[in-house]
Amino acid sequence: MIIDPPFKRLYHDRASLVKYPLALGYLSGAILKWTDWEVQTYNADFNPNKKAIAIDNVTRIKEGMNHYLRTLADPEAPIWAEIRAALTEFSPDVVGISSKTQNFPSAMRIARIAKEQNPNTLVVLGGPHATLSTRAALDDCPDIDVAVLGEGELTLVELLQARQSGAPPDAVAGIAYRRGNRIVFTPPRVNMPNLDELPFPAEAAPQVLRDYASYPAEAFGYVFSARGCPYSCTFCESKAIWTQTTRWRSPENVVRELKLLAERGVQYVYFDDDTFGIRQSYIKELCGLIETECPGLKWGCEITVGVVKEQSVEYMRRAGCVVVKIGVESGNNRILRSVKKGHTIEKAYPAVDICRRAGIEVGAFFMIGFPEETEATLRDTLTAIKRINADNIMLSIFTPYPGSELFQVCKELGVVDDDFDITIHNHQSPENCFTAYIPPQRFQELVRESVAIVTRKNRRGRWRRTARMLRRRDFRRTVHLARHFLRTRAAWYSARALRRRLSVSPRS
Repeated sequence: MIIDPPFKRLYHDRASLVKYPLALGYLSGAILKWTDWEVQTYNADFNPNKKAIAIDNVTRIKEGMNHYLRTLADPEAPIWAEIRAALTEFSPDVVGISSKTQNFPSAMRIARIAKEQNPNTLVVLGGPHATLSTRAALDDCPDIDVAVLGEGELTLVELLQARQSGAPPDAVAGIAYRRGNRIVFTPPRVNMPNLDELPFPAEAAPQVLRDYASYPAEAFGYVFSARGCPYSCTFCESKAIWTQTTRWRSPENVVRELKLLAERGVQYVYFDDDTFGIRQSYIKELCGLIETECPGLKWGCEITVGVVKEQSVEYMRRAGCVVVKIGVESGNNRILRSVKKGHTIEKAYPAVDICRRAGIEVGAFFMIGFPEETEATLRDTLTAIKRINADNIMLSIFTPYPGSELFQVCKELGVVDDDFDITIHNHQSPENCFTAYIPPQRFQELVRESVAIVTRKNRRGRWRRTARMLRRRDFRRTVHLARHFLRTRAAWYSARALRRRLSVSPRS
């Protein structure tokens, strides 16, 4: 059984990750293709029983964090009972847990549950946290037997084959495991040269995915066209997983997957590449094939400022691209240089304009609270947020993750110590403050001001998007936006009415 640990669901009983994680799909596909093991994938962050609610990253209320901490600490909480039931029903010999740093506390709880049910179960940790914080992960959780480092498909296949034959794990490249009281690292694994050999994640989903019938079609609308990112952003450690060498799937292979998804009712696809379209010739070839072979398909992607060119954006538009998300991150050039973004704020504005002129909706990522952030640099970011011609702003508060370059910078500046607790400090924590030059109380005031600015801008952006969709007769997405708006307003009015009632009659 391969499990994606719960994270959103720890914050609210109705929260849900309505997505089939690509890691689960790729790993299970490799197991089915190259072994005779039975496999089940389980997205424990998907809630099949309740209508999901959206929880915004920055505006999460403190009660959500309290709920998260209570659920993590309570072994009898409903989410853990659900996971126990799933493990009991499938009774796996091997439990693989795909973990990022923010959901590693949840992964540790799952590892403990698996060992409590069967001490002979082999518990394997994969994902970014296993690679970035290998020793700490194995030290923090004695219930984890093996950590898979880097790209995991072939490593997990060989590990299962070794388990089946009774061979020692030494011969499996790309892992760390316990040998007595020692942690042993095997030689690193070379990444797969040909990504076309991997099965499509959604292909076997009806066979392997727990609660498959409860997932809507759009939960499977995520694809990779490439692995690896040539950039060196210091807050991101994609390079630790995929390296900085980019490997592309062939355009023909990608389009075959898009056709499979379309046959299963997927009408919108999102490319989950770290950065889409790094190579201009690849954009031209892939988009030309999508335009010819997948007429009517709509899709989106994440791109960097540097890859935005008039011609490539036109290829994307003609192929059905309707959304791009661009990592701007800061409005101050000194901060952009310090985090190695590779662009200036002056180049970000025209990049957004090029996409907007092509009729493509633009989302812009911004982040505040970098270690070297000052109130002046943060003000530059707020000015950029107001000025930039994006439809939607995604605002994050910087959080240093162990293993990243900026985590070490934070330690050198004294804003992170040896007691850093990822249970409390993840990218959803409302009290995060990791800048050396703004006092925590003042930083929280600036966060609230930033959230208000972003909220106002995004509200105007929703109206603009709705008007454009009506002009394009895109009624389906217009209705979706309208429903989201009405739900948001209804919640606001309900909260206001409740506050009024409580102020009149406190006992009620």
